[in-house]
Amino acid sequence: MYRCRIEGAGQLNQYEELIKVFLPKDQYQITRESIDDSGSVNVSELDKVFRFQGDKDKLKREIYRDLQRKTGKSPKWGILTGIRPVKLAGELYDSLAAKQPALTDTHGAKTHETKKCDVKTLRKVQEVLEQKYLLHPSKSALVMEILEYQRNFLGRPDPDSVSIYLGIPFCPTRCLYCAFTSNQVARPEVDRYLEALFQELSYCAGLVGEGARIAESIYIGGGTPTTLDEKQLAAFLQKIADSFDAKACKEYTLEAGRPDTITAEKLAVLKRYGVGRISINPQTMKEETLKVIGRAHTAEDTLRAFALARNAGIGCINADLIAGLPGETLEDFNESLAQVIALGAENITIHTLAVKRASRLKLLDPAFHYKNETLRDDMLADAHEMLRKHGYRPYYLYRQKHTSGNTENIGFCKNDTLSVYNIRIMEEAQSILALGAGGISKIYFPAENRLERVANVSNYEIYIERIEEMIQRKADNLWRKRIC
Repeated sequence: MYRCRIEGAGQLNQYEELIKVFLPKDQYQITRESIDDSGSVNVSELDKVFRFQGDKDKLKREIYRDLQRKTGKSPKWGILTGIRPVKLAGELYDSLAAKQPALTDTHGAKTHETKKCDVKTLRKVQEVLEQKYLLHPSKSALVMEILEYQRNFLGRPDPDSVSIYLGIPFCPTRCLYCAFTSNQVARPEVDRYLEALFQELSYCAGLVGEGARIAESIYIGGGTPTTLDEKQLAAFLQKIADSFDAKACKEYTLEAGRPDTITAEKLAVLKRYGVGRISINPQTMKEETLKVIGRAHTAEDTLRAFALARNAGIGCINADLIAGLPGETLEDFNESLAQVIALGAENITIHTLAVKRASRLKLLDPAFHYKNETLRDDMLADAHEMLRKHGYRPYYLYRQKHTSGNTENIGFCKNDTLSVYNIRIMEEAQSILALGAGGISKIYFPAENRLERVANVSNYEIYIERIEEMIQRKADNLWRKRIC
């Protein structure tokens, strides 16, 4: 048992999150003030007393190094516990770049913008990540590679742009590790949901149009949107077409997700309405694992879905794989990855299994993410090597709490097929208009570099019942502030 006290720090959450990287909850005790005789621990039993002196990061470094000595572990993400390390690096870059003399173009005219990142500034940011945040050089180099690629290729979002997210909260089955808004319902319930969603769509069409906002990307997620049948899917995409100028978007994505929900007829509908990017997510190609995690499809279904998508003319396919699934070996993971590479997916996203609080896996094994940490590292290392060898490069990255091995989720692409929406949602420098159950709109205020969130309820039945309230929330918090 590791026992420590943190004095003068106020809330302890962020420090406890760091401790959790090293130790399971039942192996540490953290307190705020001195422990008297009535407490369960007296002062002499404490391993360490930390004192906050105005610098949160300094205190985190002290905690990290103490736990490093106690446990023998050196987590490669250092003191970072947030999910957006690339965003942090971008803010550091912008701060340092703002202090540099104005750049000049080839004609000697001064300009404050350039397409290419400044290499010296990138190096300085990497030094900060390693020295202040204690990132391992492999992680800091990865973050900087991704930041440079994003900035040089995609640039910063237009101030008048928004990304649009639409949620379909239905799936054929519920996965062992899932904590998302996901329901298994009959067709009439889906129709009821779409009717409510169409009301929100109608309102938001006016919101974006009158605000002269540009929809940079449209992203349809879930759940599994292809649980809709062909008729429902066509009606849904027609409503989107009536509401927004999808043809002007840089990207139009729909998560087909479950291979067993994909048909030639549905893909024809997607193609007809201009969807240019879909996800086909096997998670693994090992049949035994698919059964364990509650997927209703087979590896053969994934092969079939890819063939159908190619025949339909879908230009960009993403495939998700999960490192660290229960019972899988390094060889199992590498075999799944090799098969997906062979299928020619333009994007491959490698997720490390995260044991979410609301998932069945958390109930079955609360400490799962502390086990086999070296295996997770090996899986990611092999993924980097295999994907780079086949022409893929990392283009976005995010982290989650309770991730196996304290690693990360990372998206790879080939031929510069970066996902605009994936980058923007992690960058948090653009307003996101989110519709449907569980959708969280994010209002971005550039001058202050901050977000305000406007959330819809997660339960689809409550969403239907309270759709007028969901619309009013947007009226009060989006329209009133004139950001859409």
